[in-house]
Amino acid sequence: MNNTENKGTPIGEYGKFGLIEHLAKKVIIGNNSTVSGIGDDSAVIESGENLTLVSTDLFLEGIHFNLIYTPLKHLGYKAVVRGISDIYAMNGTPGQILIALGISSKFSVEQVEELYEGINLACEKYKVDLVGGDTTSSLTGLTIGITALGIVEKESLIKRNGAGANDLICVTGDFGAAFMGLQLLERERKLFEKEKVAQPDLSGFEYAIGRQLKPEFPVATLIELRKAGIRPTSMIDVSDGLASDLIHICKLSGTCCRIFSNKIPIDYETSKLSEEFNIDPVIPAMNGGEDYELLFTIPLDSFEKIKQIESVKVIGHMTSPGTGNFLVGDGGSEVEISAQGWIKAK
Repeated sequence: MNNTENKGTPIGEYGKFGLIEHLAKKVIIGNNSTVSGIGDDSAVIESGENLTLVSTDLFLEGIHFNLIYTPLKHLGYKAVVRGISDIYAMNGTPGQILIALGISSKFSVEQVEELYEGINLACEKYKVDLVGGDTTSSLTGLTIGITALGIVEKESLIKRNGAGANDLICVTGDFGAAFMGLQLLERERKLFEKEKVAQPDLSGFEYAIGRQLKPEFPVATLIELRKAGIRPTSMIDVSDGLASDLIHICKLSGTCCRIFSNKIPIDYETSKLSEEFNIDPVIPAMNGGEDYELLFTIPLDSFEKIKQIESVKVIGHMTSPGTGNFLVGDGGSEVEISAQGWIKAK
């Protein structure tokens, strides 16, 4: 039997998040040491005094990155940031990573060294140790698998399911820049392939391109929250898109939400690029993904404290179950928020 000719249900009908939810229904947890598994940023494992956090991510050439415009050094750095962001999002501290590589024959030793230079730089900055992994040959280009491990004190663990009605919805940084940076890089790539333009015009958009190629995680904000005595009721790192990740929190917390478009932080370059591409900047801000910012909720009585933290913006609030998830426009218009995940190919 040739499994590639299976006429079963197309994966696209489920989408990314629907497929995960579908598969998770049949997963049975049998070990007492497993505190929680599928459904959060990291798996949580009982390990004595503290809890151990474990997460894994996969990067595929042609799906998650294009080496025509992605330097290998930046790619290695970004892979580490993506992996450890899941640990930070549960209020933990990452300590180790493992890297698994699938490498095709088109790569030289020097190119792999360049990739690891970026990995090592990120490890040094975020104080994480590279402790192992695996390497194998690949027929389809470069594949990077990253497993991140960390710890969190039991009383400090923050999951996605703790938000309540009237909690404030908070974010760090800004949204949409990584997506618009990718659109710019893709546009210049197509011009290069079609018209053989030697030097792409990327001037004035260094921030957006940097957000796509070499993101950073807002660790300092977590420290500020602790110093201010603010404990989020739920938290997630924004990698799939603000809309998708907000819906994750709502679904797991049993709440709904209202956020306001004029409260969503959007960088000037994002707005400028959106104008060039003739799209509303709120669209990439809501659905772009790869922002690697924090999205979290806090009790209403922490509002005065959160106002003192400049790196955090309040963009809305949680509402009671059954009231719907809405983005409110300047004139009071309401648009229902929907998770994107995988977009079905046309």
